Amino acid sequence: MADIIRQYGTEYLHQYNNRILPSHRKVMQHISDCRTPVMGGQKWRCAACGKVHYSYHSCRDRHCPRCQHDRCEQWMQKQIDLLLPVPYFLATITVPEPMRSLFRSRQKILYHLLFKASAEALMMLARDKRFLGAQIGLIGILHTWTRKLAYHPHIHFLIPGGGIRDKDQRWKYAKQDFLIHVKPLSRFIRRRFREYLKESGLDQLVSPKVWTQDWVCHMKPVGTGEASVKYLAPYVFRVALSNRNILCVKQDNVTFRYKPSGESHYQTCTLNVHEFLRRFLQHVLPRGFVKIRYFGFLATKKRNQLDCIKEQIGIRLCRKSPLYPNKRPIMTCPECGQNLVFVCEIPQKRQPP
Repeated sequence: MADIIRQYGTEYLHQYNNRILPSHRKVMQHISDCRTPVMGGQKWRCAACGKVHYSYHSCRDRHCPRCQHDRCEQWMQKQIDLLLPVPYFLATITVPEPMRSLFRSRQKILYHLLFKASAEALMMLARDKRFLGAQIGLIGILHTWTRKLAYHPHIHFLIPGGGIRDKDQRWKYAKQDFLIHVKPLSRFIRRRFREYLKESGLDQLVSPKVWTQDWVCHMKPVGTGEASVKYLAPYVFRVALSNRNILCVKQDNVTFRYKPSGESHYQTCTLNVHEFLRRFLQHVLPRGFVKIRYFGFLATKKRNQLDCIKEQIGIRLCRKSPLYPNKRPIMTCPECGQNLVFVCEIPQKRQPP
């Protein structure tokens, strides 16, 4: 990805100068500079063979394909530690096709409203005695791309199969294979989202037909939830396409591979480089937007309530040591395999004003 941006980025920026968001320009610059002398780093020397090596810093941009691997692993382990010994469910809330252009142009506010409406609908229906009759917890993750990089905003919610009853604050288990019917969930989300959209003053930009069709909602049992955490982790700290899936760049075209849903074999897709960059950049999130959100008893401010739940269902609470201790890794020489000796820090180059 960095090579593509270095080769074609200037031409792309020049052609679409007035239509490119500042956040997109910034992401392109970060990816281009990642792990290069521009970012600064360290100088090392091998004590055995005497060769000098350089280690450059990463950009740490959440949209960079080369970064965030360690953070992804840490987040995944943290979520696995939060899992309860109950059946889990995965709900997916999808934005209707007629609304996607509006979502693309008003991302920050509409993503937030979709989170708000979806979480409220799930929690209110779960409190209905016809379903669970208890307060549930949710982990919501925004996902905006398909396997071919098309714009397809939707939210995945990982939900423990059970909740806290209001009358006695005791834990109530859900059924193994059922939590909430998706038909009333779809209608409830549509109604709540429309109310919030009116409050924001954007309801006039939506076709009236959107409010007469069912929104696509899907819910399925996913066992212990651990497999779903591992499935969702790449959506949290990684971007629409990893470097290993970009196969080649020839004659101003980019070919990448993807695995269609439900299939085990890869297929390839070839796009003009400008279309490829456009598809990639449309998944850049607004600055400061939080794409992982916790609701109900899983909300950060209610973690003490989660400890009470664990005690009720017989989980022993213990303090775990950090997964990744803050120690500088031992660097070895790629030539002879011996340890490298730190020489000096290389300062980051200042960008022109």
